[in-house]
Amino acid sequence: MNSAGLNLIKEFEGLRLSPYLDASGKPTIGYGNTFYADGTPVKLTDKPITQAQASSLFNKIVSNFERELLKLVTVSLNENQKSALVSLAYNIGIGAFKSSTLLKKLNVNPNDTDIENQFNRWIYSNSKVLNGLVRRRKAEWDLYNKPVVISKKFLLSLLLFFLSVLAITL
Repeated sequence: MNSAGLNLIKEFEGLRLSPYLDASGKPTIGYGNTFYADGTPVKLTDKPITQAQASSLFNKIVSNFERELLKLVTVSLNENQKSALVSLAYNIGIGAFKSSTLLKKLNVNPNDTDIENQFNRWIYSNSKVLNGLVRRRKAEWDLYNKPVVISKKFLLSLLLFFLSVLAITL
């Protein structure tokens, strides 16, 4: 999961240190977490958490989503594609992602032009279109399509590494 994906999730989820009801009516805390790292569901009567606890919880839960998502995806993805999909799964739940047409199409061809439409199907909460979800799906789709750029500094260090290996073997 890259920083662009982590930032996307944090931006759209926001940070709330006290339990609250999300748009679908589920008790939530931190960066949109409906459960704690041990799997315990969030309750409205739970005590507030600190920002450090929210960040720790976020990192654990995102890692879990990434791991579960990678079990379901059978094709190669770049970091932006993977991060966009983790953001989607984090928002809709891994169960919904697992049964989605998006996953089926992705596993056939990650460049299928209909994948954008599949992202855009996930803009509803309680049968109502939410503008925040419309914006989030657009941001996720934009990240999914953003080419991964390798920095010149990285390429130079890679070249120097290979030259040193070559020099040692000669």
